[in-house]
Amino acid sequence: MWFRFKKSKLSILGLSMILVLLFMAVFADYVAPYPSHAGLHIAFKNAYKPPSLEYILGTDMYGRDVFSRIIFGFRYAFMMIGLVLSLVAPTGVILGLLAGYYRGTVIEAIIVRLSDIFISLPPLVLALSIASILEPNIFNAMMAVSLMWWPWYVKLTYSMTVSLRNEPFILAAESQGASTLHILFKELLPIQLGTILTKVTLDAGWIILIGAAISFVGLGAQPPTPELGTMVSEYSKYLPEYWWMSLGPAAGIILIILAFNLLGDGIRDVFAGE
Repeated sequence: MWFRFKKSKLSILGLSMILVLLFMAVFADYVAPYPSHAGLHIAFKNAYKPPSLEYILGTDMYGRDVFSRIIFGFRYAFMMIGLVLSLVAPTGVILGLLAGYYRGTVIEAIIVRLSDIFISLPPLVLALSIASILEPNIFNAMMAVSLMWWPWYVKLTYSMTVSLRNEPFILAAESQGASTLHILFKELLPIQLGTILTKVTLDAGWIILIGAAISFVGLGAQPPTPELGTMVSEYSKYLPEYWWMSLGPAAGIILIILAFNLLGDGIRDVFAGE
């Protein structure tokens, strides 16, 4: 598996980018040139400085180093990815397994109909609607993204489970008295892990994009929190004169999305070849 993966240079590039960004996020207090600038640091004498050797990506209207704030923004980005995926992937997968295994029952009807309702609504509109009801902060933005994302894992796992439901190895396990939990998690789930892992990786970029959109309209993290979407929104007021302020966090968002997409493509190729 690793041999097939490492043959893809773009996938290795994506993995390397993620590891570097994750390292920066975890050790932001030590990596950032000016860690105190992540909060409400004010130094008007340094405001609106363009990129230079002292301030790699310039400073903002309060004299804060934009590059340092972006590094802390990576921390919030990975927090959102980790929290959202740790909630939606297990929830969606378990519900999808149950709906597929109990096809033709009330269990399937409830799970599938409920997920269809969520999927029928545009993801961004649904996330914005949920976020508008909650208090604007980073964690409620994560909850909003989670509530609109889980049905996609239900549909994915459900379709694969239905196709495997009457396979000989499943029927053999049932005839030998295997429990439902054994069949779901020992027989059905392992076969689907490759597809699920690919989706998880590719979804990471989308989660960042949706989260940034929520923060951009003021329903996510609030200033002075150095969240990338919030920074783009806050700094966009100063375009085009102070272009570097918005360019940096926007580039950070694109960088994370690109890294996970490259990694996801590599993982998909690995499992497609098995």
